[in-house]
Amino acid sequence: MSFKPTIGPAALITAAFIGPGTITLCILAGVTHGFSLLWAMLLSTLITIFIQNTAARIAWTTRKGLAQSSLQQTIQPLFKILLGALLIGAIFIGNAAYEAGNLTGALIGLKGILSMEVLTFGGRLDWFPFILGGGVGVLLLVGSFRFLKNTLVAIVVLMSVSFLLTAIMTKPDLGLIMQGLLIPSFKTEEVLTIVGLLGTTVVPYNLFLHAALVAQSPNIPFAVIKKDTLVAVGLGGLISLCIIISAAALEGSVVNSALDLGKALEPLYGTAAPLLLQFGFFAAGLTSALTAPMAAAFVVSECFDLPKEGWGYRITAFAVLAIGVYFTTTGIVPIEIIRFAQITNGILLPIIGMLLLFMVNNSQLMRGAVPSNLQNTCFILIDLFFIFLGTKSLGLIF
Repeated sequence: MSFKPTIGPAALITAAFIGPGTITLCILAGVTHGFSLLWAMLLSTLITIFIQNTAARIAWTTRKGLAQSSLQQTIQPLFKILLGALLIGAIFIGNAAYEAGNLTGALIGLKGILSMEVLTFGGRLDWFPFILGGGVGVLLLVGSFRFLKNTLVAIVVLMSVSFLLTAIMTKPDLGLIMQGLLIPSFKTEEVLTIVGLLGTTVVPYNLFLHAALVAQSPNIPFAVIKKDTLVAVGLGGLISLCIIISAAALEGSVVNSALDLGKALEPLYGTAAPLLLQFGFFAAGLTSALTAPMAAAFVVSECFDLPKEGWGYRITAFAVLAIGVYFTTTGIVPIEIIRFAQITNGILLPIIGMLLLFMVNNSQLMRGAVPSNLQNTCFILIDLFFIFLGTKSLGLIF
């Protein structure tokens, strides 16, 4: 498949990480902490641009996906098996958790739009999760990739305009915004939220998805890929910052459920608040529900050297989707399952970071195009940051 320079592989990455978890966590960050955590989202966006470009460079240079390149780092069969199991376990299980959150977020929006809590046909079983999962499955099975890509990009652009206008409507104090962006605040009660903001932006499965897409687009100059990542991920970061700014106008409000999120935004959106937020959750959940199975399928296909988009790809994608559908029917509180997936993601990041650092410095793999000392220093600092946040979050949880 090929990509136009104006809408490249990174556009799907933005569509993937702007999910219901992002919207939820950014609103909670703004309502709970005001502008004080804007720096964390800005830093997360910059880290994402850097690390996604690293994954893209590896894929562009090797013409292989990230999982393939990772497995080729050793000739020891046992280590290769263990590494393959780690990759499949981390990405498959992580994406299954994210898929549950994605579908749950989409269902929150869909049920709100239709003003229906459940959909039954003479029994007690709620058919909404199965109908939504079936729709996503059909799109994965027969949908045109170009159509899906353009649809996801259109939704992201629509959401970005909406939240940018909302942030302007709140008439925030620019001085406080700049303070929140440039002066880090790192209080103990903010650590889990910071880990979540990092996890909702720097998503491990997006690295594998981005790399797989770049590997299938060998004719695009890397300079264009870098620009594509900067623009697309930067747009996603702008959306997230605007959500936090909008929610900060309601600092101190109580948010215990997704319904409370809609009520909290009524002063901003007026009577249209519930419908707009519900559409936002549905659109964000749908985009992420499509990309999460794709990423897991790419990883499994690469680990077992299966054809891209062949039977192995489809089985994996549908397995992730099926697990997500199952967990949406268990009655787990939506906000909690979404936040749990985000925090777990932040804890897994150090493993992915060290793997990337090792590969990008492999001169043979990168055909001599190894990073500079400055780039390596940045990468080491980023990975230390991942380790620190993961350790702090584990300490707080346990």
